[in-house]
Amino acid sequence: MIVASAWSGKRYAVLGLARSGLATVAALASAGAHVVAWDTDPAARERAAAIDGVIIHDLADLRLDGAAGLVVSPGVPLNTHPLVAAARAAGVPVIGDIELFAEARADLPPHKVVGITGTNGKSTTTALIKHLCDTAGLPTLMGGNIGLPILGAEPLPDGGVYVLELSSYQIDLTQSLDCDVAVLLNITPDHLDRYDGFDGYAASKARLFAMQSATHDAVIGIGDAPSAAIARSLSARGEHLTKIAPGVCMDQRGWPSLQGPHNAQNALAAIAVAQALGIAEVDIDRGLASFRGLPHRMEQIGSVGGVAYVDDSKATNPESAAPALAAYPRVHWIVGGRAKGDDLDACAPSFGHVVKVYTIGEAGPRFATVLAPHMPVEQAGTLAAAVASAASQAKPGEVVLLSPACASFDQFRDYEERGAAFRAAVEALT
Repeated sequence: MIVASAWSGKRYAVLGLARSGLATVAALASAGAHVVAWDTDPAARERAAAIDGVIIHDLADLRLDGAAGLVVSPGVPLNTHPLVAAARAAGVPVIGDIELFAEARADLPPHKVVGITGTNGKSTTTALIKHLCDTAGLPTLMGGNIGLPILGAEPLPDGGVYVLELSSYQIDLTQSLDCDVAVLLNITPDHLDRYDGFDGYAASKARLFAMQSATHDAVIGIGDAPSAAIARSLSARGEHLTKIAPGVCMDQRGWPSLQGPHNAQNALAAIAVAQALGIAEVDIDRGLASFRGLPHRMEQIGSVGGVAYVDDSKATNPESAAPALAAYPRVHWIVGGRAKGDDLDACAPSFGHVVKVYTIGEAGPRFATVLAPHMPVEQAGTLAAAVASAASQAKPGEVVLLSPACASFDQFRDYEERGAAFRAAVEALT
C-alpha cells in the first residue's frame, strides 16, 4: 500500500469506511498513525476494527482538537455535516484520500501524476489515458473516482504514472496535489446542492489548477464559458497550456470505442496528455485504435435482429446523455430515473435522431410531457418494459439506447445495477 512517513505518530479521524475509507485507515495505521474511525454500517466498522491500530469510535463524541486531519469520504456533504463544522471550528483540516496520496508522494519512487476532472467524460478520458500509457509500456495505475482506492495500491516503480479521476468532491478535500498534467474537460450544472450556486461548483474545478506548479501542464476544454474562463486565467503558462476547442473534425473510424463528438473531445484531451508525458505518436495511434471503452458508457452490449442495444447507464444528467443521442442517427431512447432537473434541453439538438422515446422511473411522467411535442412517447414505467417494447418496434439498423439522463436511485442501487438490468433484459430477448 501507499504510505507516508509524515503520518507516523499523528492522530487522524476517518469518517466513512467503504472501499477508499478502509484503504485509508489501513494505510494510516501501517504508517504508525493513531486512527479512530466510524461508519454507520456495522459490517464496515467490523472490517476496520480488524486492522491493527484502528479504533472504532462514534466520531460525534470525539474531540478533534490536535488531530492532524479529519479524513472523510467524498460522499460526505461538506456544507451540512456537523462533524465537518466541528473540525473546521477546531482548526482541523478536512481532507480525503487524494490529499493523503499527495502527502505520500515524497516517499514514492520518481513518478508523474495526471489529474482529470470535468462534469462529463472524465471516466472515459481517465481510462483512455491509462490505456495510452499501457500501450507505451509505462508503469501505470488508475485511481481516484475510478478503479481501486489509491492508498490501497502498491507504489509504482521508477517512471510510473498515476492517472487520477477527480470529482469536484475529491478536489474539495485536497489541498496540495500538484499534478504534472491537469485536465478539465467541461463544466455544466451538477451537484449544485453541495455548492453555493454554479459559480461555487466551477470554482471547485478551478482549484485543480491552483494547486499546480506554473511549469506543469494544463489541458482544458473550452467549449463552455466557465472552462474557457479558467483557461484564460492560465494564459501566462504559454506552451504549458493546451486548449481543446469544441467541434474539431476528426476521423474516428479507426477508434471503435470512441464514437461521437464528445469522444472526439475526450480523445483530443488524452492525446494532449500523452504528448505531455512524452508518449510516441505510434503508441498514441495504437492505443486509440485498441481502446475498448468502459462498461455502461455507450457500450454496445448486443445486436438482435439487426438492432443494436447500447448501454449508456452512466449518463446521469442531460449533458452526458446528449452525446449518445448525437452519435446514432435512428434511436429508440430509454430515458428517466431520478431527475437532476426538470428539462432535457441539452439533448434537444439531437431530438431529430429519436424514432421513439420510452420513459421510466420517477421522471417518466414529467419527461413524457416535455418530449411529447417533439417525438412519439411511451410511458413504459420500468426498464424491463421499455426494453421489451422498444425491441418489438425497432427496425434493423436502428439503436435501442439506454441513456437515462437521470440518477438511478429511484429503482436501482446505482447506475451499474441499472446497466446490468438493461443487459439482462436484452439477453432475455434472445
